[in-house]
Amino acid sequence: MIRFVSTTSLVALLVLVLYLPSAYPPERFIDQLRAEYALTVDFWGRDHALRILSRMLDWQATAKQASPVPSQTDAPAPNPVDLAVAKQMADVNHRLFNNPYFRSIDTLLALATYRLSVLIEWMPALGVFILAALFDGFLVRIVKAKEFLQHNPEMFALHACAAIMTACATVLAFVLPVTLHPLVFSAVPIAIGVFVSRALADFHLRG
Repeated sequence: MIRFVSTTSLVALLVLVLYLPSAYPPERFIDQLRAEYALTVDFWGRDHALRILSRMLDWQATAKQASPVPSQTDAPAPNPVDLAVAKQMADVNHRLFNNPYFRSIDTLLALATYRLSVLIEWMPALGVFILAALFDGFLVRIVKAKEFLQHNPEMFALHACAAIMTACATVLAFVLPVTLHPLVFSAVPIAIGVFVSRALADFHLRG
């Protein structure tokens, strides 16, 4: 059951993520990012909002540096053959990536990176709760084993599937061009922590 839910969720997520850039222009994702930045300023304050935006821009810069697409400016002193090859490669890259679909993918990734940065901003405040929930599940699992109580494999599968679906839904929410309040992202680690904790409590342990 867990494998089926995982596979189905990932396939559905992949299809939707690849569909969205064809359904919305690049400007839609940029406008959404600007609107959510304004919400972040209102909710967190300008200092937090700038830190979130700076983190997102750093990730974008790192991803750009790691790109396998060669840059002519980084090339050594070229000879005529290298110049001709570089020009042909530049033309191919321009035709391949300079179209509305790939520009939408770039802006979609920028929006997703910004929302991930917002989620990271919540983690220091919610990390204690998540650790407490996991520790509670671990203790319940040990107590059940010591008292010879029956672990429930159905409940384990249910909570594990719920955690997987929550994670996939979160990734999908990162790329949807709909307005999400920063407070929404605080529910994600809480929900996943609770589901994983309950799954851990029902995971079989021999006493």
